Amino acid sequence: MNYRIPFRVQPMLATLVAQPFDKPGWVYEEKYDGDRILAYKEGARVLLLSRNGKDHTGRFPEIAAAIERLRPARLLLDGEIVVFDRKRVSRFQLLQQGKGKPVYVAFDCLFVDGKDLRHEPLSARRVALEKLVPSKGVLLLSHRIAKNGLDAYKLAQRIGYEGLVAKDFSSAYIGKRSKFWLKVKIHQEDEFVIVGYTAPEGARKYFGALLLGAYEDGKLRYIGKVGTGFDERTLAALYKQFQPLISHKTALVDPPREHKITYLQPRLVAQISYHEITADRKLRQPVYLGLRDDKRAEEVTFPEPST
Repeated sequence: MNYRIPFRVQPMLATLVAQPFDKPGWVYEEKYDGDRILAYKEGARVLLLSRNGKDHTGRFPEIAAAIERLRPARLLLDGEIVVFDRKRVSRFQLLQQGKGKPVYVAFDCLFVDGKDLRHEPLSARRVALEKLVPSKGVLLLSHRIAKNGLDAYKLAQRIGYEGLVAKDFSSAYIGKRSKFWLKVKIHQEDEFVIVGYTAPEGARKYFGALLLGAYEDGKLRYIGKVGTGFDERTLAALYKQFQPLISHKTALVDPPREHKITYLQPRLVAQISYHEITADRKLRQPVYLGLRDDKRAEEVTFPEPST
């Protein structure tokens, strides 16, 4: 019997908005800080695919096995693989460093056996999800914070979540960025392109800080550097990845005026937390969290200043 699901999907993405809000008919979920994963169960075969189609099944065998044990022969879930800290808050850095136990948080169900649910409202897809996912062990259901969006935001602030995602409960699943799903950030995190590194100083090995950039109107612009968030193992691993990418010239249109810079081809994307983007368009208090392999460098666009 052919158990293959007859389509592959692009994930539905939330649009960033500046302020929390409350709307009738919307639900408010915790914004998870991990790797977005579409989970395909096709008979005894499970595929865990990232948003750009990379296969992560071998990286998370316990999660794949738990999905394989779910009742339907064919199933497609959308969710996020995360690692929680001691306060039950997901942390991308813990996932990247292999610290803690990865779990799959499911927030949508797109296909069950022979039924395509993508055109059903989210309310119906959530009912299907709750019937299928036991929400224990390495499989969890996404957490609804509060019925009122403003209350949900305040609670998310108090707990320390990265942010919240608001969803129109009547919306279909659209495989692209949509205004039916909206996200509000509490902690600033974004992806930036690694464009070079500085020489190490003092006792530090390998490199001092990473130079970061983002695209604006097709041009790669400098947004600052990050020198914190690394342990020695991370420094060594990154340095090894950098060597084939060393370039004699910079891809930046506005490189910094510093000495002892090694420039890199703009291939690698880093997840960075920061306090704000200043009026002169530089990161304030950035911290390195990890590499992202689910986003191409060309997709990284320049955020708006926070001040």
